[in-house]
Amino acid sequence: MENMVFVVTIKASVSDDGYERCELTVKKWASSSIDSEVKENKNTLSDLLFFLHVPRTGGRTYFHCFLKKLYANSEECPRSYDKLRFNPRYFSIKTKCHLLSTHDDYSMMSKLPKEITSVMTILRNPIDRVFSTYEFSVEVAARFLVHPNLTSVARVSRMAQRARSKKSVSTLDIWPWKYLVPWMREDLFARRDTRKLRGQSQLVTNNSYDMEDMLMPLHDFINDPIARDIVHNGATFQIAGLTNNSYFAESHKVRHCVLKYQNLGEYVLEVAKKRLDDMLYVGLTENHKESATIFANVVGAQVISQHTISSSSGDGASNNVKEQRTLVPDTESDARAQGNKTEDSSTVNGAAARGNLTTEKLIEAYETCIVSLRSTQAERRVNSLKQISPANFTKEARLHVPEVLIQEITSLNRLDVELYKYAQQIFTKQQTHMTRNDYAERANNTRSYPDFYSSPPSWRFMSLAMTGLALLFILFFVNARRRTSKVK
Repeated sequence: MENMVFVVTIKASVSDDGYERCELTVKKWASSSIDSEVKENKNTLSDLLFFLHVPRTGGRTYFHCFLKKLYANSEECPRSYDKLRFNPRYFSIKTKCHLLSTHDDYSMMSKLPKEITSVMTILRNPIDRVFSTYEFSVEVAARFLVHPNLTSVARVSRMAQRARSKKSVSTLDIWPWKYLVPWMREDLFARRDTRKLRGQSQLVTNNSYDMEDMLMPLHDFINDPIARDIVHNGATFQIAGLTNNSYFAESHKVRHCVLKYQNLGEYVLEVAKKRLDDMLYVGLTENHKESATIFANVVGAQVISQHTISSSSGDGASNNVKEQRTLVPDTESDARAQGNKTEDSSTVNGAAARGNLTTEKLIEAYETCIVSLRSTQAERRVNSLKQISPANFTKEARLHVPEVLIQEITSLNRLDVELYKYAQQIFTKQQTHMTRNDYAERANNTRSYPDFYSSPPSWRFMSLAMTGLALLFILFFVNARRRTSKVK
């Protein structure tokens, strides 16, 4: 798959005025974006950590099992998964938050104080991320099938909207699910109604990704304009700041041009690569254990260090305030069903826990937390998929997807494929940097506590000589005492 040659499907002649205007628009945006992104000391954690959460990369696990253990609730910025809920102009005066986690794209940086903001993200193999996006859209939409019809769903949704707390955020409020889930939900209801009209009850299939009577087949999903606009190359557009949820004024024009003339996507890819270069941390979903280790040593260690310094200076800003939600619920019913169970079992008050927290303890806490979190997510998924049985999304089920469809997904996500390869290179550099720092630290510790056998030969000889003289003196003193005793 790595050796596949991608062919640009849309070609434009030099005389195409539309292409020339688009090329000028995209190049101008890319040039200004790259020139403005000069990040010094990128390895040093700034006052504000912005977690740019690319969907379906395991970011919720990081937020819940890492970041919530490092930052107290009072240190979190007001939840901004669906929209910016605080005025960044008053950041240093009133907000005093140190952690912002959101599905918003990089354009969020235009609202934040760049000089005191560090950015982190996680990337995933693009083919797996498309699969996961499709599966999650179906999973969440299937929960609504307990209702008799879409009219009932709309009524329940309006009631939930009115009852929803200002601090609570539903999946249906969050990009990209606010587009993908309703689309998939309507499709599921339409197919269910068709089956009822046919009197169809039992379905037998060995391919969960091609069950046309039950749900939208994967090949229809990836070729739909909605998926082409939101899903494909989603990581590249999100890190570049060009999703349909962007804060950049010029984003709509640039997106339109890139989607129309695919070869212009190379400019967007270069901007995304540069932004990855400037990030504090880039994790990889597939390299789970290595990513966790790097995060704990690169980000976690600095948060702990900053907290130690602020505590010693008498800074009380990390004191905990009113408890906020630790997970963005998939639906309001999920939130009520979970209650405080997940918070109590796996969320530690950051301010209290960091008192004796180390990177080793952080990794241990993370590993314990993800077991509980994944168990809860798996149970919720099983209950959701019961509504569309016999569909069942597993690694084994993916093996039934034809290779030609895998190749099509790869081609549709050519920018994300290239960006992921680049992220792998950055990840390797992070590993090397961490290993080098760890080696230097061990060397410093060794120099701080000198080993006798690592001392120079002359010093070892003098030490042995002095030890020998001391032993001779003791023997002489003992023998003298014995002779004195005999005389008496």
